[in-house]
Amino acid sequence: MKKIISLFYGIVAYLAFFGTILYAIGFVGNLAVPKTIDSNPETSFLNSIFVDALLLLLFALQHSIMARPVFKRWWTEIIPRHLERSTYVLLASLCLMLMMWQWQPIGGIVWSTGNETVKNILLVTYLVGWAIVFLSTFLINHFDLFGLRQVWLYFTGKSYSQLPFRLPLFYKLVRHPLYLGFLIAFWATPVMTIAHLVFAILTTGYILTAIQLEERDLLKSFGEKYRNYKKWVPMIIPFSKRKTTNK
Repeated sequence: MKKIISLFYGIVAYLAFFGTILYAIGFVGNLAVPKTIDSNPETSFLNSIFVDALLLLLFALQHSIMARPVFKRWWTEIIPRHLERSTYVLLASLCLMLMMWQWQPIGGIVWSTGNETVKNILLVTYLVGWAIVFLSTFLINHFDLFGLRQVWLYFTGKSYSQLPFRLPLFYKLVRHPLYLGFLIAFWATPVMTIAHLVFAILTTGYILTAIQLEERDLLKSFGEKYRNYKKWVPMIIPFSKRKTTNK
C-alpha cells in the first residue's frame, strides 16, 4: 500500500507541475489564459511592485533552500527519501500557482513593436526558449528531475542511483541550457511592460544566483569532472569560451 500511495503522490506532484508550467507559458507570453502577466492593473503602482517582488522572492527561496543538500538531509529525516523530489516539485508548483494567482499587473510600456514580422520573430523566440527548457530536462533525465523516477524505483523495489555525469547536446554548448531557455522566454516579448520588466529582472537575478549555488553543489558531487567541464564550456552564453580541454 505504501508503494501505491507513493507512486500516486509522485504522479499527482508531476501533473501539478505539468499543468502549472503550461499555464505559465500562457501567463508570461500573454497567450490563451484568463490572467496573464500584463492583465489590467487592479491596484497602485507601489503596491503592485511590492506584491510581485514578494511573490517572486517566495518562489526563489523555496526553489533555492529546498534544493540544497543540507536541507535535503534534514528534510529526508521527516519524509521518505523517495518522496523528497516529488515534494519539492509539488511545493514549487504551488508557489508558482500562488504567484500567478496573486500577480499584480502594473501597466506602462517600456518598449513595444508594432511590426508584425518582429512580433512573430519574438513569439517564435519565446516558444523556442520554452522548447529549450523542456528538451534540456529530457537530456539529463526528465523523470528524475521531477521525482517520477524515484517513486517508480521505490514502487518496483529497486534502489535509487545517482545519475552519471553526462554532456548531451545542449550541455556541450552551455553548462545551464535550462536556465538559458528561461532567460530567452522571459525577455523575448514584443511589448515589455513594467510588470514584465520587473519579472524579467528579478528572475534573471535569481537565475544567476541559483547557478552559483548549484555549481557549488555540482563540484562537491562530481569533483574534477565538473571542474574541467567549467574550463571549456561557458556558463550560459554559447560560444563565449574557447574549448581548452575535454576530460
